[in-house]
Amino acid sequence: MARDSKALDIYIMGREYRLACEEAEQEALIQASQYLDLKMREIREQGKVIGIERIAVMAALNMAFEFLHKAPPTVDTHEVQRRMETMEAALDEALKAQSVLF
Repeated sequence: MARDSKALDIYIMGREYRLACEEAEQEALIQASQYLDLKMREIREQGKVIGIERIAVMAALNMAFEFLHKAPPTVDTHEVQRRMETMEAALDEALKAQSVLF
C-alpha cells in the first residue's frame, strides 16, 4: 500500500472486500461500493440474471452506460480514467484472495 493508503472494508451483496485506498478517497469509494451494491441487488431481484459474476458484469455495463450518457461535458476523462484504474487495481487485489473460494 502507498504511504497515504489505508485498508478499507466494503460490502457488496453480503461479501466483504478489503481494499487499499487513499484516505482522501475513502468516502467516495464507500459511496461507489454502496451504489454498486444497490445496482447489483436490483438486477438480482429482477431474477433474469443468475450468478454473482454475471450480475456484477451487468451492473458494470449499466453504470458505464449511465456515466457515458449523463456525464457533463466538463468531466476530466483522464482523471476519471485514473480513478477507475486505481479502483480496478484495488478490486483486483481484493478479489485475488477471493478467487481461491471459487
